Amino acid sequence: MLELPRGRRLDLSSPVVMGVLNVTPDSFSDGGRHIGIDTALAAAYRMLDEGAAIIDVGGESTRPGADPVSVAEECDRVLPLIERLCGERDCIVSIDTMKPEVMREACRAGAAIINDVNALQAPGAIEVAAAENAAICLMHMQGEPRTMQVAPVYASVVDEVGAFLGLRIAACLAQGIPASRLLIDPGFGFGKTLAHNLELLAHLPSFQSLHLPILVGMSRKGMLGQLTGRAVVDRTAAGLAAATLAVWNGASIVRTHDVAATVDAVKVADSVRRAAQAVSAPS
Repeated sequence: MLELPRGRRLDLSSPVVMGVLNVTPDSFSDGGRHIGIDTALAAAYRMLDEGAAIIDVGGESTRPGADPVSVAEECDRVLPLIERLCGERDCIVSIDTMKPEVMREACRAGAAIINDVNALQAPGAIEVAAAENAAICLMHMQGEPRTMQVAPVYASVVDEVGAFLGLRIAACLAQGIPASRLLIDPGFGFGKTLAHNLELLAHLPSFQSLHLPILVGMSRKGMLGQLTGRAVVDRTAAGLAAATLAVWNGASIVRTHDVAATVDAVKVADSVRRAAQAVSAPS
C-alpha cells in the first residue's frame, strides 16, 4: 500500500499501470502531441478509461540530449493541466520533475506523487517532498539527461544502482519521510547501455531487498529499438514484452505510453506469477 497525501492510498497488492502524459514539444515519443490543455486532458481521460491507476505529467523532457527548461516554463506547462485533471476526475496524478519549485506547486495543484529522475538530489527537493506529504519515486540516473548516454560505465550495474537507491531511501527516512510513501525505479535508459538495461531487468528481483514497491519504465525506449530495429511508434509489442517480464520479476508499477494494451499484459503476467507462487508455496 502506497501512502498518498490527504489520507489516500494506492493499493499495490496487484501491479498497476502509470500512463505517460508529456506536455512538452521535445519528448522522445510523444513530444508536441499534447500541447494545449484540452488535448492533454483528452489524452489523460482516455488513459484513465483504459485502466491507468496513475497519470504521470511531465513538463520537461528527460530524453538523452534534452535541454533544460526554466521553472516558470515548466510550471506554465503542467500546473493548469494538473489543476483541471484533479478537479474534474478522481484520479492519482504524479509530477515528473527534478525541480523543487515545480514539485511544490504541482503538489499544491493536486499531484500526489513526485516522480523524480534525480531522486530528490537537487538542493531543497527532499525538504519539499517531506513538507508536501507526497509519495515519492526515487530513480537512478547516471549523469544528467544531456550527457547520460555518453559511454556509461559500471563495475556492476545491479550492485551500484541498488547501493544508490539504498542511500536515497536512507536520506528520505532521515528527513522524516516514511517508507510507506516511497517507490524505487532502477532507471532503464538513464545512463545505461543495452547490456546494462537487460542486466537490470533480468535481476529486478534483487531490488526487492530494499523492501519498497518497484516502478519500471521501458515503454518505447531506445533499448527496445536496439533489440527490434523498430522506430519509436512501432515499439508497442516490445514494450508489452518488457512490461510482462518486469511484472514477472516483481514490478508493482509499469509506466507506459500504451495504457490499454499494457493493462492487459500486466493482468496476464500477474495472474501467471500468482499461480506459480501458489504451486511453489509450502502446503
